[in-house]
Amino acid sequence: MIELIRVTKRYGNIIANDEVCLKVNKGELMTLLGPSGCGKTTTLRCITGHCSLDQGEIFIEGKDVTILPPNRRKVGMVFQNFALFPHMTVFENIHFPLKIRGIGKKKAGERIYETLNLVQLSGYENHYPRQLSGGQQQRVGLARALVYQPKILLLDEPLSNLDAKFREEMRFEIKELQKRLGITAIYVTHDQEEALALSDKIAIMKDGRIHQVGTPEEIFERPKTFFVATFIGLSNIIEGTVKNTHPLCLDIGSNLILTISYKKEIKIGEKVQVLIRPNDVEFMIDEKEGKDNIFDGTVARTTYLGNKMDYLIDLASRLEIRLQTDLTFRHNIGDRVKVYLPISKCKILS
Repeated sequence: MIELIRVTKRYGNIIANDEVCLKVNKGELMTLLGPSGCGKTTTLRCITGHCSLDQGEIFIEGKDVTILPPNRRKVGMVFQNFALFPHMTVFENIHFPLKIRGIGKKKAGERIYETLNLVQLSGYENHYPRQLSGGQQQRVGLARALVYQPKILLLDEPLSNLDAKFREEMRFEIKELQKRLGITAIYVTHDQEEALALSDKIAIMKDGRIHQVGTPEEIFERPKTFFVATFIGLSNIIEGTVKNTHPLCLDIGSNLILTISYKKEIKIGEKVQVLIRPNDVEFMIDEKEGKDNIFDGTVARTTYLGNKMDYLIDLASRLEIRLQTDLTFRHNIGDRVKVYLPISKCKILS
């Protein structure tokens, strides 16, 4: 449905998009996720045609739209700040994109009322933006983007101005609406939870480049780089040197050996980074003899998180690991503990 081929956009000496390559399938919701300034919004503006490319090509439905103006790309846009006209009613705001496309009053009216019903705003057509809640204003922005029936919907951090409760509600509404209409969507956010909840696929961006594309599960469970591993979710990154290869054993310092399940070729002496999530680390209550990856430690910090506890464990000199578990067993600062790092949960980063 959408394909970006080596898309590059510069602002003076700043490279906002650096040879971005991306494919979005028909009916898919792709999220661009990354820190502020990584090039997410610029990517959207390149797709809409509001940014001219310095290099690269953009295809929509197999058609080269690289030099087409925005009004010929059939792309709908939902903005972060809602971008509603304060002097216009809800009806007039939604009518605006139809008016500039020359759609007649009768047909426009039918579409507007259909779209109001779609976004659950029937009866609000004569209200002004100042008379609406933040969530209702965002629905108007969504309706305005959908009313002319675009093939592609682009959403630039549309929920960032809402409070947590409305943000969660609107998140599921957008997902349900996108699937019901079968529309192809690209969603920009820096909120990890939002990306994991909404997306069919996620593209992780940093410094104008895409580091990894995959399903939410692939991104979280099998990150390919140090940046992706540390940006998505909480991470323990352990550095080690390959000591043996069959099985793969790493010297992680302070006379500690970490065993990893790894099938690719690797050399003795090679330095690697290992990822394990805090919720995958376990306290050993009944230790089994001969089990690998059991380490002695001391509880250095405890944090109560409602339905779970977060612990920072000192394993050895300069080696710390975070562990998250339920409230079945509680430990205090200074307690001596044994922690277990399951072999299957330890992943080497490229």
